[in-house]
Amino acid sequence: MKRIVEIVPARPGWYARWQLTPEATRCYPVSLWALLEEADGTGREVIGMDCIGQWPGADDNEAGGEFVRYLYQTPDSGSPEDIDPSPIGELRDSGPRLQPMTAP
Repeated sequence: MKRIVEIVPARPGWYARWQLTPEATRCYPVSLWALLEEADGTGREVIGMDCIGQWPGADDNEAGGEFVRYLYQTPDSGSPEDIDPSPIGELRDSGPRLQPMTAP
């Protein structure tokens, strides 16, 4: 069993590419990097989790998707052509919201 040694946020420009069909790939921005190691302290590896919660080897990744690679594009060069824009908007529109407090 592996254990998480460290988690750090991913800088903008990192993407995880997944193969959906022989002709189609999809990229999602990487949200964080995790350093993993074997329980005995050997065999370290770094994996990235994308913005929809997938990572290579996870049991609950998108059905039919096969991890291809991580890629980096400088933020000023734009996004990959196969990026899925929907999760980014969904992340901004979901989750708890701060509510204004009223004076008692």
